[in-house]
Amino acid sequence: MKRSVATEKAPGLSGRTFAPACTHAARAREESSRLTRPGGNGQGKAVGPRHPDTAPAGVLNLNAYLMYTMGKAARRRLSEKLTARGLRLWHLTAMAMMADLGPQPKGTLASRLDMNASDLGRIVNDLIKAGHAECVRRPGDRRHVHVQLTPEGWSALDSLNADVASADDDLLAPLSEAERDQLGSLLRRVYTHMDSAASSVVQEVRV
Repeated sequence: MKRSVATEKAPGLSGRTFAPACTHAARAREESSRLTRPGGNGQGKAVGPRHPDTAPAGVLNLNAYLMYTMGKAARRRLSEKLTARGLRLWHLTAMAMMADLGPQPKGTLASRLDMNASDLGRIVNDLIKAGHAECVRRPGDRRHVHVQLTPEGWSALDSLNADVASADDDLLAPLSEAERDQLGSLLRRVYTHMDSAASSVVQEVRV
Protein backbone atom coordinates (compact mmCIF):
# COMPACT_ATOMS: atom_id res chain seq x y z
CA MET A 1 0.00 0.00 0.00
CA LYS A 2 1.44 3.38 -0.99
CA ARG A 3 2.14 5.93 1.71
CA SER A 4 2.05 9.72 1.27
CA VAL A 5 3.74 10.58 4.55
CA ALA A 6 7.46 11.22 4.86
CA THR A 7 8.06 8.33 7.21
CA GLU A 8 6.16 5.22 8.27
CA LYS A 9 6.29 2.73 11.08
CA ALA A 10 6.76 -0.95 10.30
CA PRO A 11 4.24 -3.03 12.29
CA GLY A 12 5.66 -5.53 14.73
CA LEU A 13 9.09 -3.89 14.84
CA SER A 14 8.79 -2.04 18.16
CA GLY A 15 7.56 1.13 16.50
CA ARG A 16 10.84 1.83 14.71
CA THR A 17 10.54 4.56 12.08
CA PHE A 18 11.87 4.09 8.58
CA ALA A 19 12.41 6.76 5.94
CA PRO A 20 11.07 6.03 2.44
CA ALA A 21 13.35 4.76 -0.31
CA CYS A 22 13.82 8.22 -1.87
CA THR A 23 15.22 9.56 1.42
CA HIS A 24 17.61 6.61 1.71
CA ALA A 25 18.75 7.21 -1.88
CA ALA A 26 19.46 10.87 -1.18
CA ARG A 27 21.44 9.97 1.92
CA ALA A 28 23.40 7.37 -0.04
CA ARG A 29 24.32 9.93 -2.70
CA GLU A 30 25.43 12.41 -0.03
CA GLU A 31 27.49 9.72 1.69
CA SER A 32 29.12 8.74 -1.59
CA SER A 33 29.90 12.36 -2.40
CA ARG A 34 31.39 12.94 1.05
CA LEU A 35 33.61 9.89 0.81
CA THR A 36 34.97 10.84 -2.61
CA ARG A 37 35.81 14.44 -1.62
CA PRO A 38 39.44 15.07 -0.60
CA GLY A 39 39.70 14.47 3.10
CA GLY A 40 36.27 12.92 3.21
CA ASN A 41 37.65 9.69 4.57
CA GLY A 42 41.09 10.92 5.53
CA GLN A 43 42.61 9.67 2.26
CA GLY A 44 40.59 11.34 -0.47
CA LYS A 45 39.72 7.94 -2.03
CA ALA A 46 36.32 6.55 -2.93
CA VAL A 47 34.92 4.03 -0.49
CA GLY A 48 32.17 1.60 -1.46
CA PRO A 49 28.84 1.75 0.38
CA ARG A 50 28.45 -0.40 3.44
CA HIS A 51 25.96 -3.24 3.09
CA PRO A 52 23.27 -3.36 5.78
CA ASP A 53 22.48 -6.55 7.62
CA THR A 54 20.21 -8.96 5.75
CA ALA A 55 17.32 -8.35 8.11
CA PRO A 56 16.86 -6.67 11.50
CA ALA A 57 16.64 -8.84 14.59
CA GLY A 58 12.96 -8.03 15.05
CA VAL A 59 12.14 -9.64 11.70
CA LEU A 60 14.35 -12.66 12.36
CA ASN A 61 12.31 -13.32 15.50
CA LEU A 62 9.17 -13.83 13.38
CA ASN A 63 8.79 -17.53 12.58
CA ALA A 64 6.29 -16.78 9.81
CA TYR A 65 8.85 -14.54 8.11
CA LEU A 66 11.56 -17.19 8.40
CA MET A 67 9.30 -19.89 6.93
CA TYR A 68 8.28 -17.56 4.11
CA THR A 69 11.88 -16.69 3.27
CA MET A 70 13.13 -20.26 3.48
CA GLY A 71 10.15 -21.41 1.43
CA LYS A 72 11.08 -18.98 -1.33
CA ALA A 73 14.68 -20.18 -1.27
CA ALA A 74 13.64 -23.85 -1.35
CA ARG A 75 11.19 -23.24 -4.20
CA ARG A 76 13.82 -21.40 -6.22
CA ARG A 77 16.38 -24.18 -5.84
CA LEU A 78 13.84 -26.89 -6.63
CA SER A 79 12.45 -24.96 -9.60
CA GLU A 80 15.95 -24.71 -11.06
CA LYS A 81 16.33 -28.49 -10.83
CA LEU A 82 12.93 -29.13 -12.41
CA THR A 83 13.30 -26.53 -15.15
CA ALA A 84 16.47 -28.26 -16.28
CA ARG A 85 14.28 -31.31 -16.95
CA GLY A 86 11.49 -29.32 -18.60
CA LEU A 87 9.16 -29.75 -15.60
CA ARG A 88 7.57 -27.63 -12.90
CA LEU A 89 6.73 -28.23 -9.26
CA TRP A 90 3.17 -29.33 -10.02
CA HIS A 91 4.48 -32.01 -12.37
CA LEU A 92 6.60 -33.44 -9.56
CA THR A 93 3.71 -33.22 -7.10
CA ALA A 94 1.33 -35.07 -9.42
CA MET A 95 3.92 -37.77 -10.12
CA ALA A 96 4.59 -38.23 -6.40
CA MET A 97 0.86 -38.51 -5.72
CA MET A 98 0.46 -41.21 -8.38
CA ALA A 99 3.49 -43.04 -7.01
CA ASP A 100 2.04 -43.00 -3.48
CA LEU A 101 -1.60 -43.81 -4.27
CA GLY A 102 -1.42 -45.62 -7.59
CA PRO A 103 -3.59 -45.07 -10.70
CA GLN A 104 -6.56 -42.77 -10.15
CA PRO A 105 -9.11 -40.71 -12.09
CA LYS A 106 -8.06 -37.20 -13.05
CA GLY A 107 -10.86 -35.76 -10.94
CA THR A 108 -9.67 -37.59 -7.87
CA LEU A 109 -6.10 -36.52 -8.48
CA ALA A 110 -7.19 -32.89 -8.91
CA SER A 111 -9.16 -33.03 -5.67
CA ARG A 112 -6.28 -34.53 -3.71
CA LEU A 113 -3.91 -31.87 -5.05
CA ASP A 114 -6.50 -29.13 -4.45
CA MET A 115 -6.25 -28.10 -8.10
CA ASN A 116 -8.73 -26.94 -10.69
CA ALA A 117 -9.64 -29.86 -12.97
CA SER A 118 -8.59 -28.00 -16.12
CA ASP A 119 -5.21 -27.11 -14.60
CA LEU A 120 -4.67 -30.71 -13.56
CA GLY A 121 -5.59 -31.79 -17.08
CA ARG A 122 -2.80 -29.64 -18.50
CA ILE A 123 -0.31 -31.07 -16.01
CA VAL A 124 -1.30 -34.63 -16.92
CA ASN A 125 -1.09 -33.84 -20.65
CA ASP A 126 2.44 -32.50 -20.14
CA LEU A 127 3.41 -35.71 -18.35
CA ILE A 128 1.87 -37.83 -21.07
CA LYS A 129 3.78 -35.94 -23.77
CA ALA A 130 6.99 -36.42 -21.80
CA GLY A 131 6.29 -40.15 -21.56
CA HIS A 132 6.01 -40.02 -17.76
CA ALA A 133 2.30 -40.87 -17.49
CA GLU A 134 -0.47 -42.62 -19.38
CA CYS A 135 -4.26 -42.92 -19.25
CA VAL A 136 -5.73 -46.42 -18.93
CA ARG A 137 -9.13 -48.00 -18.35
CA ARG A 138 -9.19 -50.06 -15.18
CA PRO A 139 -10.30 -53.72 -15.42
CA GLY A 140 -13.92 -54.00 -14.32
CA ASP A 141 -14.37 -50.24 -14.53
CA ARG A 142 -14.18 -49.47 -18.26
CA ARG A 143 -16.28 -46.34 -17.94
CA HIS A 144 -13.62 -44.41 -16.07
CA VAL A 145 -10.15 -43.48 -17.25
CA HIS A 146 -7.33 -43.54 -14.72
CA VAL A 147 -3.94 -41.85 -15.01
CA GLN A 148 -0.80 -43.65 -13.89
CA LEU A 149 2.97 -43.45 -14.13
CA THR A 150 4.76 -45.24 -16.95
CA PRO A 151 8.01 -47.17 -16.37
CA GLU A 152 9.79 -44.11 -17.76
CA GLY A 153 7.83 -41.99 -15.28
CA TRP A 154 8.96 -44.10 -12.36
CA SER A 155 12.57 -43.74 -13.50
CA ALA A 156 12.17 -39.99 -13.96
CA LEU A 157 10.66 -39.71 -10.47
CA ASP A 158 13.67 -41.47 -8.97
CA SER A 159 15.93 -38.91 -10.64
CA LEU A 160 13.72 -36.05 -9.49
CA ASN A 161 13.80 -37.33 -5.92
CA ALA A 162 17.60 -37.27 -6.13
CA ASP A 163 17.37 -33.65 -7.29
CA VAL A 164 15.08 -32.85 -4.36
CA ALA A 165 17.58 -34.43 -1.95
CA SER A 166 20.35 -32.34 -3.51
CA ALA A 167 18.29 -29.17 -3.05
CA ASP A 168 17.65 -30.16 0.57
CA ASP A 169 21.35 -30.70 1.18
CA ASP A 170 22.11 -27.26 -0.23
CA LEU A 171 19.42 -25.47 1.78
CA LEU A 172 19.98 -27.36 5.05
CA ALA A 173 23.77 -27.44 4.93
CA PRO A 174 24.17 -25.81 8.39
CA LEU A 175 22.14 -28.58 10.07
CA SER A 176 23.24 -32.02 11.21
CA GLU A 177 21.35 -35.14 10.18
CA ALA A 178 19.60 -35.26 13.57
CA GLU A 179 18.62 -31.60 13.26
CA ARG A 180 17.27 -32.17 9.76
CA ASP A 181 15.15 -35.06 10.99
CA GLN A 182 13.83 -32.92 13.83
CA LEU A 183 13.05 -30.04 11.47
CA GLY A 184 11.21 -32.37 9.10
CA SER A 185 9.18 -33.80 11.97
CA LEU A 186 8.21 -30.33 13.20
CA LEU A 187 7.28 -29.12 9.72
CA ARG A 188 5.11 -32.19 9.12
CA ARG A 189 3.34 -31.58 12.43
CA VAL A 190 2.60 -27.96 11.47
CA TYR A 191 1.50 -29.08 8.00
CA THR A 192 -0.89 -31.66 9.46
CA HIS A 193 -2.34 -29.01 11.76
CA MET A 194 -2.87 -26.58 8.88
CA ASP A 195 -4.33 -29.29 6.64
CA SER A 196 -6.78 -30.34 9.37
CA ALA A 197 -7.81 -26.72 9.94
CA ALA A 198 -8.38 -26.21 6.21
CA SER A 199 -10.47 -29.40 6.00
CA SER A 200 -12.63 -28.21 8.89
CA VAL A 201 -13.31 -24.92 7.13
CA VAL A 202 -14.31 -26.72 3.93
CA GLN A 203 -16.70 -28.99 5.84
CA GLU A 204 -18.29 -26.01 7.59
CA VAL A 205 -18.81 -24.24 4.26
CA ARG A 206 -20.46 -27.32 2.76
CA VAL A 207 -22.82 -27.64 5.74
